[in-house]
Amino acid sequence: MTATAHTPAAARAATNPMRGRARLAGVLYLLTFVSIPTLGLYNPIRDHADFILGAGSQTGVLWGAFTEVIVGVAGISTALVLFPVLKRQNESAALGLVAARLVETTLIFVSVTSLLTIITLRTDVAGTAGADNASLTTTGHTLLAAYDRTFLLSQSLMPVFCDLLLGYLLFRSRLVPRILPIVAFVGAPLLLASDIAIFFGVYDRVALLAGLAVIPVAAFELSVGIWLLVKGFNPASPVFARPNTEVGIPAPRTGQPQLDERGSELVR
Repeated sequence: MTATAHTPAAARAATNPMRGRARLAGVLYLLTFVSIPTLGLYNPIRDHADFILGAGSQTGVLWGAFTEVIVGVAGISTALVLFPVLKRQNESAALGLVAARLVETTLIFVSVTSLLTIITLRTDVAGTAGADNASLTTTGHTLLAAYDRTFLLSQSLMPVFCDLLLGYLLFRSRLVPRILPIVAFVGAPLLLASDIAIFFGVYDRVALLAGLAVIPVAAFELSVGIWLLVKGFNPASPVFARPNTEVGIPAPRTGQPQLDERGSELVR
């Protein structure tokens, strides 16, 4: 009798995609941290002024560029996976998050292209007959400078807008504990102030202050990723009170309680 009573709830939990969507979003957010080792992987290209002429190893640079591509793909994927849920709170803000992530990903690819161009010139041009080493060295420095400036826009400035939008949507929808988006509200303005300081040359992007300014935003994204992976969405969130077939939320029937993915009645 007990087993029969729980069968419908178990079936709903098995077919409801909300838990799987939350887990996927959590995994994708955690994937955006795979490029952290680039701080060390890019040392050869920074430590050797004549890297483009063959000094130092290019293996680490290639691996670093590869991880940044992963970050770009994972970044836009987080917004796309969350969009069907977040749009129920505010469609304009959810669409803004997708757009901001798309700009971020595009800029990441542009910055990676600068590094890959250095590698191409190093392997295909440097050392060949008639190659102008002085011009190649200048080109290498120019491309590295382009990478640094594009990085400032892609992986430092754009997260300000992404996290403010995501924080607003999560705070209003109560999909996660409200302390998490509050961290974004504190961290995003700090990161923006640091980006402005770097832009005007007050300090370098690898300075201690720049690193400290990144911590709150990184903590927000990491905690959101872990929470969604382990806990999922809050079933009592008001966004689940209305039907949405795209994310598997059935239309409520008159006189019947609304159930979450585990078969419990939703709190109104």
